[in-house]
Amino acid sequence: MVLTTSFNTTLKKKLQESAGFRRALLKEAVGCMIEGDVETGKSVLRKYINGTIGFIALGEALGRSPKVLMRMFSAKGNPQAKNLFEIIAYLQKAEGTKLEVVERAA
Repeated sequence: MVLTTSFNTTLKKKLQESAGFRRALLKEAVGCMIEGDVETGKSVLRKYINGTIGFIALGEALGRSPKVLMRMFSAKGNPQAKNLFEIIAYLQKAEGTKLEVVERAA
């Protein structure tokens, strides 16, 4: 399903305006990955990055090519765990939040 420009524009505006929404989207992306839905997690994380710091600034901060980072989060991308956790750690720091894993009974 192709997303419309207006949806992406609306999402970016909401991410720029609401710290709570940004944190919730970051949490959702990581939660999807932890639950095994890596494709959805990558997609949500890509939208988060596009709507906040952007791939150019993220690449500069991590010393990586923005194009390589974009490919990692594409539908065919397959980021290594090391790269993925480094990116998530940086995004948490940039957002001023800390995600934690909490055990729950099934």
